[in-house]
Amino acid sequence: MRFHSPKTSRFLASSALAAVLALSVAGCKTTRDDVTGSFGASAPRSDAEWRSSLDRLGERYRSNPDDAEAALRYAQALRATEQRAQAVAVLEQATLRNPRNMALLGTYGRALSEAGDYNQALDVLSRAHTPDAPDWRILNAQGAVLDQLGRHAEAQRYYASALKIAPNDPSILSNLGLSYVLIKDLRRAEATLRRAVSQPGAKPKVRQNLALVVGLQGRFADAEQIARADLPEAEAADNVRYLREMLSQQAEAKKPGGRPRLPAPDTDS
Repeated sequence: MRFHSPKTSRFLASSALAAVLALSVAGCKTTRDDVTGSFGASAPRSDAEWRSSLDRLGERYRSNPDDAEAALRYAQALRATEQRAQAVAVLEQATLRNPRNMALLGTYGRALSEAGDYNQALDVLSRAHTPDAPDWRILNAQGAVLDQLGRHAEAQRYYASALKIAPNDPSILSNLGLSYVLIKDLRRAEATLRRAVSQPGAKPKVRQNLALVVGLQGRFADAEQIARADLPEAEAADNVRYLREMLSQQAEAKKPGGRPRLPAPDTDS
């Protein structure tokens, strides 16, 4: 598969880009890394382990629905196995029983955003921390949801607030970079994503986002080099395939009914 022509690149950077790059939390798989918070080092490591834990965690939750930790772990396993609607239902009931549990509210808000219920997600996330004790992870998630709603200036203010608490956090910077893509500021997006990639602990998808933004500017050789950098050959090849698929799907968005698959913002850290 070849990368796209300069004509395609100009289209991607055109005034239609904001509509084309409609990031979708609901349309992308929740990664295992995104939902392991309350498990710590004991978190399941594979899809099979997550699925094998479901019955045990579900039984624990059903035996005591008032147990916030049991509800949280069960919901995280449901999210990891892409059972988003069920995760939302579990978390909704759990937050009704534990209305002041910030961890539950935060996970519920993220689950709602994955399910595409962005307005309710914003409402729930606003109750997951307080003005006198802001949580940068929640601020980051709020920014991501606002970007879903097309409220990019507001989203960027939330990212800025999050960065004041957690300077140079790669997940915040990655979301901010994608937000700049949505307002067609690809140069600023690239600079922000390069900063994100350089941070310790940056996830592989941050590098993928940088490669995508460089590719959208027509610098395909550079994009492929970024996708391959410092990775084993098999993983590098996967990254390059991902990059080519994403760029190809941007071109498909030109056609009637085209529906690009794009990277989701990071709502979990």
